[in-house]
Amino acid sequence: MIEQTVPSAADDRVRTDDEHDGEPVLNLDGVTREFGVETAVDELSLSVYEGELLTLLGPSGCGKTTTLRLLAGLDRPDGGTIRVDDDIVAGPDRFVAPDDRDVGLVFQSFALFPHLTVGENVAFGIDDWPADEREARVEELLDLVNLADYREGSPDDLSGGQRQRVALARSLAPEPDVLLLDEPFSNLDVSLRVEMREEVRRIIKETGVTAVSVTHDQEEALSISDRVAVIHDGSVEQVGRPEVVFEQPESRFVAEFLGQAGFVSGTLDDGSVETDLGTLPADVIEGLGREYAGARVDVMVRPDDLVATPADEESFEAAADADPGNGEIVHRQYTGPSFVYQVTLDGGDHVYCEHNHADDLALDQRVRVDLRVDHPLAWFPAE
Repeated sequence: MIEQTVPSAADDRVRTDDEHDGEPVLNLDGVTREFGVETAVDELSLSVYEGELLTLLGPSGCGKTTTLRLLAGLDRPDGGTIRVDDDIVAGPDRFVAPDDRDVGLVFQSFALFPHLTVGENVAFGIDDWPADEREARVEELLDLVNLADYREGSPDDLSGGQRQRVALARSLAPEPDVLLLDEPFSNLDVSLRVEMREEVRRIIKETGVTAVSVTHDQEEALSISDRVAVIHDGSVEQVGRPEVVFEQPESRFVAEFLGQAGFVSGTLDDGSVETDLGTLPADVIEGLGREYAGARVDVMVRPDDLVATPADEESFEAAADADPGNGEIVHRQYTGPSFVYQVTLDGGDHVYCEHNHADDLALDQRVRVDLRVDHPLAWFPAE
């Protein structure tokens, strides 16, 4: 059963929202890095614009950290060009050392100096500034990160979140054109991560710096970023606003990497797709126009798009072949705030349903699954 609240989709599938005024602050054009027979970064092209926070998101080994090292000047590309403010910092005939790139880097381990005070750590990269300007900059940044009272203290006496803010202030002190953050929250306790995501984004936005972050954590990337670039096998799989990348993935890899995704199959016929969930009007499916008539497609549904309700066993037996949406719970996962149920529909497709923790359905229980969406659904050619 479909509960439709979706306006008509556009004629073309959403492919990118990567449109900006002006020139990029950071530009990668066909960047490649090889290690023996392995290609870690494969002709990667990407632009980052003034004042935005872009996150490179991908699984381990996808090339995102290697890309960050190339941006920082800690490694040299085997091909392609990297520009900062339209100046080539890495290319076939040019390589600018890290200290000369006007790029700041927040290390995953924070890398603070234990023998220096908090204030001295922040001032480390601007020791060649005039003393009065240096002091003013340190004071400004410690106020920004809410650590002014800790200026004379030791980094060893700070919490993980406080140390992270010191590392961030130190990287911002020289007023870099670009700030790079390497897995910035991975060393923090889970309970602190959400708080620090909000705090780090606030600090970056207040300074106006252009920032690139790297993570494998989907929730982190979606929550802090202006745009997300999903990296797969050394290349950009998709780049766009978090909600676009999540709701309108351009590949199955993106769809499945950004969270649990179920797929229901069907053929577009006379303006609709008949699926195991029922008849889906084509206008609730992004970009599925008349030109695809007769095409076999897989429509993506996420757990929060679906609701499973217990069903009367007799009605299921009476309508097992005729009534779409019927299925059986084959797996359940308790996350604290919610349950996620995997349901095998009677037609054979598998979907996931997310419920409040109070909605306790049993394993092997027969249910009816209803689709309730307020956004266009993504689709892919059927496998």
